[in-house]
Amino acid sequence: MSGVSRRHFVLAAGGTTAVTALLSACTGPDHTPPATTIPTPTVVPAGPPVWNELASAVQGTLVLPADAGYGTVKLTENPRFDDAQPLAILEASSAADVAAGLAFATKYALPLALRSGGHNYIGYSAGGASGTGVAPSLVISTATLTDVTLSGSGESTTAQIGAGASLAQVYDAVGTAGRAVAGGSCATVGVTGLTLGGGVGVLVRSFGLACDQLTAVEIVTADGTVHQASESTDSDLFWACRGGGGGQLGVVTGLTFATQSAPNVNTWYVEWPWSRASEVIESWQGWAPGADDRLWSTLKLLGGETHAGDPSVSVSGTLVGDIGDLERLLAPLLAGVTGDPTDNQSFPHTYLEAMMIEAGCQNTPIAQCNTGEGGALTREPSSATSNVAYATLDASGISDLIAAVNGAQSVGGMTEGGISLDALGGAVSTIDPLATAFVHRRALMTVQYTATFAVGADPAPFDAYVRSFRGTMTSHWQNWAYVNYCDQAVPDAQTAYFGANLPRLTALKQQYDPNGLFTQPQSY
Repeated sequence: MSGVSRRHFVLAAGGTTAVTALLSACTGPDHTPPATTIPTPTVVPAGPPVWNELASAVQGTLVLPADAGYGTVKLTENPRFDDAQPLAILEASSAADVAAGLAFATKYALPLALRSGGHNYIGYSAGGASGTGVAPSLVISTATLTDVTLSGSGESTTAQIGAGASLAQVYDAVGTAGRAVAGGSCATVGVTGLTLGGGVGVLVRSFGLACDQLTAVEIVTADGTVHQASESTDSDLFWACRGGGGGQLGVVTGLTFATQSAPNVNTWYVEWPWSRASEVIESWQGWAPGADDRLWSTLKLLGGETHAGDPSVSVSGTLVGDIGDLERLLAPLLAGVTGDPTDNQSFPHTYLEAMMIEAGCQNTPIAQCNTGEGGALTREPSSATSNVAYATLDASGISDLIAAVNGAQSVGGMTEGGISLDALGGAVSTIDPLATAFVHRRALMTVQYTATFAVGADPAPFDAYVRSFRGTMTSHWQNWAYVNYCDQAVPDAQTAYFGANLPRLTALKQQYDPNGLFTQPQSY
């Protein structure tokens, strides 16, 4: 089967399709300076690592550079990091395997990289790719822990999910059982990384963040202890796992989510001529964050080689419930833009249909909804960074945004690039910013700046484009950022990601990882 880019999703069913790129108050949270970092003790290695020790201590698979499968197993979902040469990859089969891997890394003072879905934006999970600031590392991967099991009945039904499960696998298993959880729209993203960073997605205004549906986490801390964290047990760890980011306090091996009865989820798509971009931005930003909670939308302004002539401007989204309500709910958005859209489509779906369409896996067997051997999806190099916006743009901000998207037309080799604004509000905003580690509860939207390009191309001009775009818009939206769209160029990144929750996260880091075993860049 020919490859389908994981960055595209089909919004329509049957013979009518609309394909669009998936690149998935006026003050922010309290700005609290980072806590002072306490130096960690120097660890003296026991000597060169004896890899047979680790191999004999685990039930999973240890893959070394000389092994035949190394070249495949080491890969992440972004080909720009394919030059990584990790020391080894431990494909853990259990929490006990993870504990053994941590003990081995501690004994031999090895750098660690942690991986579940392999989507870390700046390649930390690759275990030593150039430009990432990560040394060649022992990669502990939970990617083979993909079981999804439902238990209980009715509204008490929960989903126990292995840390390596992809969103497509979760949606397939949960939706087939007539239940629902909410998450992102990229099929191959791991549910663990998504949830640990908060978890924005296509049902976020109705269901809340992925971490808001989380009820328990199995996590292995640096000392090898396996914690079953929840609101009532190890509640501080559980708090941190709800928005504090991955790879910081331990290795998650399993998650439990509350589920809902699977609703109807309708998809819709509206596009306008580029000449209407300013009006679309103005209308959308004043409408989307305060729309009916059942309605989620994303505003995309995209340029690059796939957009000959002018860039494109579109709004797409989901509606939970009766599609008959959609025309009324979209009316304020449409009324704010002069003239008719060039495209305006909507389609009724079940929850499972809609989530697989959003994931780019419509009519694709679940076994092929991946980028691995026999998979129908392809890996695509990308650059990205982010903002979290607490304010709408004035005329100057809208002008700056449009100029930056126009700039994508002159970046040679850019397949597609621009900006995606994803609405927050709704259920996200009903929870106090300090109640979970995800601090951006009062924000209007998350903002993603993205660029895709050919395999083997130098990423430098594309990194420069997205970071310049962010720099321009930061004067309007401040420095706030989303940890799941991490970028090593974000100034004071820990504060940008966590705001007033940073001191508590830093204290937990000192408590659970006092010797600094988990040392990825931008750690708190």
